[in-house]
Amino acid sequence: MNYILAVVLGYLIGSISFSFLFGRLFKGIDIRKHGSGNAGATNTLRVLGVVPAIVVLALDIAKGVLAVWIGWWLDADNLMLAILSGTAVIIGHNWPIFFSFRGGKGIATMIGVIATLCFWPGLVAGAVGIASIFFTRYVSLGSLLFALLLPFSLWAFGRETELIIFSILLALLAFYRHRGNIVKIVKGKESKISFRKSSS
Repeated sequence: MNYILAVVLGYLIGSISFSFLFGRLFKGIDIRKHGSGNAGATNTLRVLGVVPAIVVLALDIAKGVLAVWIGWWLDADNLMLAILSGTAVIIGHNWPIFFSFRGGKGIATMIGVIATLCFWPGLVAGAVGIASIFFTRYVSLGSLLFALLLPFSLWAFGRETELIIFSILLALLAFYRHRGNIVKIVKGKESKISFRKSSS
């Protein structure tokens, strides 16, 4: 019963799309029809501006934190419950039941999950991703580097096998969700992050 509850609660929390809600609140738009078409913090930055994007980023991260804590609340000694709830919240963010299963790419929510489950390995992988974003201004590239390096970071820190397998699955999901971005990066057509609000 705890496993079902962890998955259901995690998924429903993930399905709350703050990017979509902020698009409606600030501009009366469906943000998925503007900018990159993605319901996430980066597109919120492009379409709505810096402050809404920061708030969306924080709330999406908080979803991941909350989901893991729900797993721990159900059974503090069962790592798999926290992992399942963390997986479900990311899936909910990507395919939200409340918004026609069209959501974001899950990286901010993944950050929240990883920061709660395994802070230091996540910080190491995240630092590389942030550095990549700083120097290239490609958010997608930084996100992919974070996801790619996370399993190696967990292994280097000697963390549990379950977490390493979980991180590999997350990396595969991240690459799948960013497959269009990968093609654009290879072709030199990927959009770089900007702190100027789009006119769309």
